[in-house]
Amino acid sequence: MVRPVSLRSVVPVVYSLALAVAVLGPLLFSPGHLLLRDAVSTPRSFLTDSALGITDAAARAVPQDALLAVVTVLVDGGTAVAALLVAALGAAGWGAARLTATLLPDRAGLPAQLVAATVAVWNPYVAERLLQGHWSLLMGYAALPWVVCAAVAVREGQRWGWWALAAWLAAAGLTPTGALLAALTTLAVLAAPGGTTGRWPRVAGGVALSVAASAPWLVATAVSGGGSGADPAGVAAFAARAEPWLGTLGSLAGLGGIWNADAVPGSRTTPWALAGTAALLVVVACGLPALWRRREPVTVTLAVLAAVAVLAPALAATPAGLETGEWSMLHVPGSGLLRDTQKWVAAALPLYALSAGAGVGWLRARVGGRERAWATAAVVVVLVATPDLVWGVGGEMRPVRYPAGWQQVAGIVTADDGDVAVLPAGMFRRFGYSGRAAVLDPAPRMLRADVLQTGQLIVAGGTVAGEGRRAGEVEALLLGGTDPDELAARGVGWVLVEHGTPGELGDSRRTLDRLELVHTDADLSLYRVPGVTGETADRGAAVAAHVLWALLLTGGAVGGLAVRLRGQTRAAREQT
Repeated sequence: MVRPVSLRSVVPVVYSLALAVAVLGPLLFSPGHLLLRDAVSTPRSFLTDSALGITDAAARAVPQDALLAVVTVLVDGGTAVAALLVAALGAAGWGAARLTATLLPDRAGLPAQLVAATVAVWNPYVAERLLQGHWSLLMGYAALPWVVCAAVAVREGQRWGWWALAAWLAAAGLTPTGALLAALTTLAVLAAPGGTTGRWPRVAGGVALSVAASAPWLVATAVSGGGSGADPAGVAAFAARAEPWLGTLGSLAGLGGIWNADAVPGSRTTPWALAGTAALLVVVACGLPALWRRREPVTVTLAVLAAVAVLAPALAATPAGLETGEWSMLHVPGSGLLRDTQKWVAAALPLYALSAGAGVGWLRARVGGRERAWATAAVVVVLVATPDLVWGVGGEMRPVRYPAGWQQVAGIVTADDGDVAVLPAGMFRRFGYSGRAAVLDPAPRMLRADVLQTGQLIVAGGTVAGEGRRAGEVEALLLGGTDPDELAARGVGWVLVEHGTPGELGDSRRTLDRLELVHTDADLSLYRVPGVTGETADRGAAVAAHVLWALLLTGGAVGGLAVRLRGQTRAAREQT
């Protein structure tokens, strides 16, 4: 007999999903696709070499792109991304509630859980990463409370903990950053003293699962060599940024401070940034005395993680920190993954949510009053602290509709006829239908052939070089008006010209006039390059790594659920 689900246990789930809907409403109730800065959803994606991460560019979007390529066989890509975002934010809130109930079983009633859920969903980190378009990073962010809960179960010798840990590490591993965040949190909790299981065997198991969850980008990097030799200019460009009246440390402590000033909610560009940060930190600080009195190993570990997550990015933004970062870009392989230092603030989430939940009981004990009243006040304070997170972060997140020409071009281009070069030069576009912000070119996710991308990023004050060496070479040839044979010799079978967006065209007309025009309209022109020669990449290892990741995700989820249900059934029989 399985215990029935109580209404009380369902409330945090429903509440967290309601917050997610309040944030993402424009994506859920309007047709179209997300196209905002780094976020690109398309009607259909394809399993290209880029999606598997085996080009010469860094494997930053694996296994995310491969997952979308599989899912969009059945579901429109806009619907898929919107659903994944709702799942991420809903899981963040629900996970924070479960974390609070797990680590504070004698103090975490429903009101405390709802406060923790609110802090997890409604904060500047979520707002800024949504505006930057880092939707898949939020999946890693959402997994952090859950990996803590699973790691605690492992520490206590509960079999389902390993299964759940595998699933949540894989969910976090939708991006390399999420995989590293979850691995760091997992290993820190498993390594903390105490528990009923052996300390180092459980750490070894955590390492093995973390590596398996990271297999797609680890294998892709090893096979292709992408991501080596990052541009040192990226260190200063992506350093954490001070917000009004706060300074860098204050901005990070308030879960803000993203490098891109354009990807910031309006309220964080005014003195309200100080007021909102103070309000959030007061809610969090109310629970610190209660956590300090307990000083349990896991809680102390989460506090250390939170302190490092705030202080390290702040130090990285100092002159000495920038110099160290620039040195690492030149001498430490893979360090380019670390250059956006503010994103690591996500590691503070478990402590912030836990402390906010604990604060409800502390206020009731010290000041008096009802727990529900204090929880309601805390929820209102957190919501008001970031007021423009509601409804697409002040309406900035709105779905777009692609012109019909995109689908026509997508139906023509095939991978059998070579890769695609794009014009104008660069990876970012400003279309009339995409809004004010520069957006990533949708072509790599729209077409079934690989689209060459240099990886060069345009930031305030200059550019940051990318790793796409072949793409850079082809781009230079096109801008110089090269002979089509030069393109064909480099495996380029198509040239796509995207109209209505700024960018350099150079002397490319000389090349285009010698190519076959196969489609043209007001938005796009597609040219075929004859005589393509090229080699097909060996996908075996990359595909195997993605299969391993998928098995970890699905197997962990199913196995964990089965073990827990079996345990509940056995316990019920013993009671009867």
